[in-house]
Amino acid sequence: MLTTVCVVLCSVTFLLGFGLARPPWRRRALPEVRRTDDATFATLHIASMAAPALRAGLDRDSARKAVRYLRILLGTSAVAITSTDAALAWDGSCTDDVLTYARATLAAGRTQVFPGEPGGPRQGAVVVPLVVDGTVVGALAAFDDQVSAALVRTVTEVGRWVSGQLELAELDASRRRALEAEMRALRAQISPHFVYNALTTIASFVRTNPKRARELLLDFADFSRYALRRAHDFTTLADELTCVDRYLLLERARFGDKLRFSMQVAPEVLPVPVPFLCLQPLVENAIKHGMRGRGGPGEVRVVVRDAGPEAHITVEDDGAGMDPECARRLLDEDPAREGSGIGLANVDLRMRQIYGDGYGLVVETALGAGTKVRLRVPKSSISSL
Repeated sequence: MLTTVCVVLCSVTFLLGFGLARPPWRRRALPEVRRTDDATFATLHIASMAAPALRAGLDRDSARKAVRYLRILLGTSAVAITSTDAALAWDGSCTDDVLTYARATLAAGRTQVFPGEPGGPRQGAVVVPLVVDGTVVGALAAFDDQVSAALVRTVTEVGRWVSGQLELAELDASRRRALEAEMRALRAQISPHFVYNALTTIASFVRTNPKRARELLLDFADFSRYALRRAHDFTTLADELTCVDRYLLLERARFGDKLRFSMQVAPEVLPVPVPFLCLQPLVENAIKHGMRGRGGPGEVRVVVRDAGPEAHITVEDDGAGMDPECARRLLDEDPAREGSGIGLANVDLRMRQIYGDGYGLVVETALGAGTKVRLRVPKSSISSL
């Protein structure tokens, strides 16, 4: 069984690497893969049961959920998982001090084999380091009455696979941290560009039109509650549009008749999940550039259409426009730097990270021709990062 597990793991790794390395025009020439035998299926199935827990990272809960499947995979009397300073979880009968073996492996940074005592109370052990991004973060220990060469090879391969899952978990965590940092930067950009002007506008109505001041203050409260809440990465298009509507009402109070806006929305796309705060920065950018240098009124139009598997969103102004090279620079600038982009680069980066490069912002503009920003969002649900 141990030899079979080792062979299956090595074979799967080789086949995946071989298949991915071949150019797409040659993949079709590969012969059809035959149905695997029961042992191969069992091995892959058990590995798939352990993978979700390991993808959560290395802690007591994930180790506890994964360790029993790893023991079944290895077929040994006991299996343990440790961090660098504690035994996180174990499964099976083990009378030895797990950390004693783990510390030696962590110090050496490579697989360690500890022969048992034939007929004695001490079991043999194979302990392999778990490595994430070049750093040893823990150890996988397998205990059995006899330590064979096949067991050493198998535990080593399983340890590499576990390390790979932990690498993916760290990648997921890094991506989440990056998105959170970008969200904080986006919120920071909203405050200096908007809050002061909104409050100043509301204050101007306090004496002349108290009722109007109260309505605007409630609109401002609704906008702030949404924009500054602790939220998941995704919300619905309906909520985003409500946020945009409150923002536009406040800006209309500031600019008066100089600002016109319209929203045209297909009702069927309102439940579509979208990244949190993906539309308001586009509208803010449209108002800034649409009102620049205008002697007369400026107009901002928001159109949301149903496009089969996607929702297509456009935010357009009829202002002075800009040189296309300037628009390119707005998308390329550092999203964390507060500047003329007002979050445009932030939204573009987030869309590409979540959906792929094909879903970045498309800016159509020219001097004297206004600016149109197009956004595509898949309708299918995507879990938050």
